[in-house]
Amino acid sequence: MIGWTKAALPCKRELQLSLREPATLIGLVLLVTFSYLILAPVISILLDSVKVNFGDSHRIGTDQGSFTLYYFQRVFSSPISQRLFWQPLLNTLSVALAAMSIAMVVGGVMAWLLSRTNLWGRGWFATALIVPFMLPTWTFALAWTTLFKNRSMGGQPGWLESMGYSSPDWLAYGPVPMVIIMALHYIPLVILLFGNALRRLDCQLEDSARILGAGRATVAFRIVLPLMRPALMSAMVLILADALGEFAVPYILGLPVQYDTLSTSLFRAISSRQTGVASVLAGAIMVLGCITLTIDLYLMREARRFVTLGGKGAMDRRRPLGVWRLPATLLATALFLVSVALPLLTLFLSTVMHTPGRFRLDNFTLDYWIGTNLTTIALKNGILFTPEFWSATWNSLRIVGTASICAGLLGLLVGYVVTRTPWRWLAACLRQLTFMPYLVPGIAFAAAILSLFAVQRGPVPALYGTSLILMLALIADQMPFASRAGISAMTQLGKEPEEAAQIAGATWWRRMVSIIVPIQKGALVVGIVLPFISGIKGVSLFIILAVPATEVLTTYSLRLVDYNYTQAANAVVLMIALLAWGGTILTQKLTKTGLAQGLES
Repeated sequence: MIGWTKAALPCKRELQLSLREPATLIGLVLLVTFSYLILAPVISILLDSVKVNFGDSHRIGTDQGSFTLYYFQRVFSSPISQRLFWQPLLNTLSVALAAMSIAMVVGGVMAWLLSRTNLWGRGWFATALIVPFMLPTWTFALAWTTLFKNRSMGGQPGWLESMGYSSPDWLAYGPVPMVIIMALHYIPLVILLFGNALRRLDCQLEDSARILGAGRATVAFRIVLPLMRPALMSAMVLILADALGEFAVPYILGLPVQYDTLSTSLFRAISSRQTGVASVLAGAIMVLGCITLTIDLYLMREARRFVTLGGKGAMDRRRPLGVWRLPATLLATALFLVSVALPLLTLFLSTVMHTPGRFRLDNFTLDYWIGTNLTTIALKNGILFTPEFWSATWNSLRIVGTASICAGLLGLLVGYVVTRTPWRWLAACLRQLTFMPYLVPGIAFAAAILSLFAVQRGPVPALYGTSLILMLALIADQMPFASRAGISAMTQLGKEPEEAAQIAGATWWRRMVSIIVPIQKGALVVGIVLPFISGIKGVSLFIILAVPATEVLTTYSLRLVDYNYTQAANAVVLMIALLAWGGTILTQKLTKTGLAQGLES
């Protein structure tokens, strides 16, 4: 007993010292906060899938709140399960796999041209070809409908229809345009991931193989591709994980022809107040997202086995294209025109035309921007003179801006705790918990937030319909980016400056304000601006959680799409793209980095 008591005393003293450390106390507060904001919504929606929800007790034959597997049976094995889950699952996987395959082939070729050849204008293309990844995916979806929309859907016709060429349904809507648009959106991701890996590959390995008599095919398939396998697999898995939760493109191009994916099927269930069914669908999407990103984490660990060493000069050598230099440059130009210039030009021109596709001087107008007393029923003025537009803009800047600032500050605090607390389990829990939203597709996480905050739970009132629920959802959703920025920055900052100030008598608050924040202002800015860019163009959270009183630019533009006010909707989308582009440029200026840093050299 005496020995046990003596052994316990150091542990007790260590516990007391740890609790006096501000990092530990802050970490415990953050752990409780993120458990409620991130873990509790996920648990809540999973519980909703196994208990009788409001309004279903008579149909199920049991009391509300009791345990049931009815919703699982309805989703997976009922007569409507084919339309509710299995067909949307098949559609989701087919679209995601097709888009991923196209993106990998085209992006892989472009990454090789930009990083390993003497392509004309490679520095300019390295930046220009990344632009589609910065823009909302539904920017291209709206541009597609502007061009190819036919009369079968009603409303204003597309440009080709106005010119006398009727687009077939398979080209105007459904899986074909969805695959093309999503592939164009993901090509920049492949360029970045694969291009960076290619730049790290030592050219001396290829030179040595050629000296030994290996041909180009042997070098490519026996040396380059095996070493590039982690980067290629990581790009494939990340694209697949993101595509599984994509909502905006299926909403615009799939719903008009009843081509449902898992995300739109979930949206239909929530819209029709089938809470239990929506919970099961959200859980299924979460499981798929967790599986794909778990595979990516495994591949990242495996990547450590593929390490090459070499001098910088040898690694940076570029191959001459010879007679293929002009065709390769034309290929890069064509990709830029299709993925950037044509969509944005189409959207802009559509906003200054009365009749789509009629290129006559008397058809051009600024009515949809600054017009007044228009003949349309629900849009009497151009968007710049419409109070709803400015209200949505203010809501977007207020909600997204506040959430981004909070996310950036919380991310820096997470980094501080992870690097300063002596409790390793606390640091590990915060790392994993703040990364969790990245494992859950946005549409499923929005459903989880709605499940938790739709009704009053204890002292926390019902928040649905308020700006606060959107802010909390955005803070939680953006914590993977903000926390990683904070952890990365604090890892590079030693304890010496803070310890010196502590010896001089500075309080913790003084040390944070005068030392930590000024030194880490770059990381703090990144932790704020990146969530702002992502939030300002986001759809999944807002489409589920926003109401007319808290409407933002994304939901306002989609409402105009539903009303078939194409020109006005496209004008709003251009304003969103401008805000996203401005945020990206601001990030580059503040961090002094480029979109494709290293490819321009």
